[in-house]
Amino acid sequence: MQATQAAAGDTATLEAATYRKVGWRLIPFLMLCYFVAYLDRVNVGFAQLQMKSDLQFSDAVYGFGAGIFFLGYFLFEVPSNLVLHRVGARIWIARIMITWGLISALTMFIQTPAMFYVARFLLGLAEAGFFPGIILYLTYWYPAARRSQMTAWFMSAVALSGLIGGPVSGWILHTFHGHAGLAGWQWLFLLEGLPAVVLGVVVLLYLDNGIAQARWLTDAEKTLLQERIASEAQTKTHASALQAMASPRVWLLALVYFSVVMGLYGLGFWLPLLFKTTGVSDPLVIGWLVAIPYGVSILAMILVGRRSDAKRERRWHVAIPALLGAAGLLLSTLWTDNTLGAVLTLTLATCGIMTVLPLFWSLPTAFLTGTAAAAGIALINALGNLAGFFGPSIVGWVKQATHSTNGGILVLAAFMVLCALLVLSLPGRDIDR
Repeated sequence: MQATQAAAGDTATLEAATYRKVGWRLIPFLMLCYFVAYLDRVNVGFAQLQMKSDLQFSDAVYGFGAGIFFLGYFLFEVPSNLVLHRVGARIWIARIMITWGLISALTMFIQTPAMFYVARFLLGLAEAGFFPGIILYLTYWYPAARRSQMTAWFMSAVALSGLIGGPVSGWILHTFHGHAGLAGWQWLFLLEGLPAVVLGVVVLLYLDNGIAQARWLTDAEKTLLQERIASEAQTKTHASALQAMASPRVWLLALVYFSVVMGLYGLGFWLPLLFKTTGVSDPLVIGWLVAIPYGVSILAMILVGRRSDAKRERRWHVAIPALLGAAGLLLSTLWTDNTLGAVLTLTLATCGIMTVLPLFWSLPTAFLTGTAAAAGIALINALGNLAGFFGPSIVGWVKQATHSTNGGILVLAAFMVLCALLVLSLPGRDIDR
């Protein structure tokens, strides 16, 4: 009995140490990559503070251009993830980062609405597959019981891009405007696009395709990790890519994700302007104000993700933050001319929306594996991210028609409520792992 307990204790110690080692090796680097990816995706929200007036773009033109990124993203998402599953994460993630960094930097040369639309569409094509590829990649290393917390850490890069990227973007607009004959928004695209190219090269040197290729792990550590993944795989449904894409559960989850992405990008692309409408004009100050909601969100994401893993409960840990996000959006319409009120309500909205994101991805990965996971995750992300087109566009159209963002914000709040209701309709036995 004592020998058995000692052996179990040794295994538990090895397991804890091994996952800690994997976490420190992978998660900070993946966070950095996603930080740069998300910054390049939404820096157009800061660029609009100068770009719209310089190029004479209307709110509708800006909203459509910000959102058309997701049409390109949608078209190439599933093929990209299937290629990643076949050729490996190292080569494909590097390709994605290098091409999107170059396109983001070249956006500095746009002059017309048509050029703006083309640049954003091509950026979506280039970046397609990055996020679902990383979600798939994490399933190669972590079982479900550990994955929500790791996904939360990874996705906190979105909040970090607001926390750090907001002030940095504001500083670039404030400091570099007029240097070398370029506008601040042109410097913004250039200086925030090139780091992705550099990181893409680093991916080729640093990232491993999976456990078997990780030379920094011992044989005992590799065996333990592979056993944990193999054990979980036995509980999942093994299906083809087509079967996964035809699954009603996958389509329901796509609708859930569509709802939360409506809130994410509808708010994210317009957040700088929402603070500007309260009377703040300096881009640097706006950058610091944008940092507040995202900074608080990081703490909320990590704590709720950790609690969800500990309780092995997913539905309510998604639904309650979604409802809080809706409440924050709703309340923000009452404080459009008060900076402090806007900070408080938009912080609540951002915390709710951001907390939902990593927890959501514990739902499809609880029952999908292999090629089915590659296709299912990509399909969910592709369909969900179509909301990235509709969210900013709706706010832009409503603002141009009514001269207020309130109507568009209320639409985003309604979608967050829908997200909560759909998640609660899912059977807990399928996803609470």
